[in-house]
Amino acid sequence: MTSVAYKILSSNDWRRMVAEGRYQGSVVDLADGYIHMSTADQLAETARRHYAGQADLMLLTIDLALLDEALVWEPSRGGALFPHLYAPLPVAAVTASRPFAVAEDGAMRFEDAA
Repeated sequence: MTSVAYKILSSNDWRRMVAEGRYQGSVVDLADGYIHMSTADQLAETARRHYAGQADLMLLTIDLALLDEALVWEPSRGGALFPHLYAPLPVAAVTASRPFAVAEDGAMRFEDAA
């Protein structure tokens, strides 16, 4: 397994996460009972499937070593193992944050790209 995962969330949710010190999850996360994350190999497809046409997003890089036993690798899309967090995501586990948008065609567009 990888030591890093990624979480996509709105800029508003990111600001709230920083203020509160943790992220409780999106509406989908809360409904499913865990926080959805993706590996580097899964990220582009996650963005395409779930965020196409959305702007004002943040991509968080998560250090999985800073999470406890609440992190579980579970099969999802096509049987691939995805990192799922069964607890709030602490802001202390975020090693990087980057603003971006996802075009209608699913392509990730980073604001800081040259």
